[in-house]
Amino acid sequence: MAVNQVEKAERFRALHLVEGTFLMPNAWDAGSARMLAAAPFSALGTTSAGIAFSMGVPDGQSRVSRDAMIERIHAIAGATDLPVSADLEAGYGETPEAVAATVRASIQAGAVGGNIEDDTGDPGLLLYEPNLAAARIRAAREAADATSVPYVLTARTDCYLVSHPNAFAEAVARANLYREAGADCLFVPGVRDADTIAALVREIQGPLNVVMGLTGSALSVKELETLGVRRISIGGSLARATFGLIRRAAREMAEKGSFSFADQQIPNGELCAFFASWETIDRNQRK
Repeated sequence: MAVNQVEKAERFRALHLVEGTFLMPNAWDAGSARMLAAAPFSALGTTSAGIAFSMGVPDGQSRVSRDAMIERIHAIAGATDLPVSADLEAGYGETPEAVAATVRASIQAGAVGGNIEDDTGDPGLLLYEPNLAAARIRAAREAADATSVPYVLTARTDCYLVSHPNAFAEAVARANLYREAGADCLFVPGVRDADTIAALVREIQGPLNVVMGLTGSALSVKELETLGVRRISIGGSLARATFGLIRRAAREMAEKGSFSFADQQIPNGELCAFFASWETIDRNQRK
């Protein structure tokens, strides 16, 4: 029997309420979602960067329209029975109303959680003013609570990514402000060392998500669990690694005329059988 959206949301919320750490890798299409789900993991996220790259455009706010992003989120959320949290960038609009509309759209697409960031995309402003940023999170919370889905709202502050002069103190202040506004999970990307992560865990009054791959940190899941991190995501790092393979293969073929990249491939028959097994699951769920 297919797992309905509310059940997925309840499972996802529970992961944030118990002690321990869980890894939530990020997919960019249905195929990558199903490959990751087979590992298995407890939940998946989407990656706006990976989705943008798969469409042949740079990562960045508004490079992929909200409708196009929601369409891809729908495909990923529908590809597995795992809970899916959507990367909603900065909410596709400055106003709280725009953010609320984006959260509603993500729920309609099948997501059971989503993150909203406070990076404006404007080099002259960098981060939304704290009161407006909190109002955006509050509107997202209210929009989610108006549905039957117990949506896990993640508030992301980009203090480290924009090189804020007092990044740690600002990140803590903003994360706690967003927590008061209704965020279930707090996300501070760009932190690279164990001491800072441990300090963030101590100072932030809610579950903390950190991203690996993006930061270049060598910390393991076990080490991050020891530091008190609740959730680990990987952002667009897996998608970037995939494009790294494509670039290396292209150079090898063009410059050497050889095809050693193929040694890393999954055989066609194996991949066909893998995806055919998902078709069988889909058919059984529709009965």
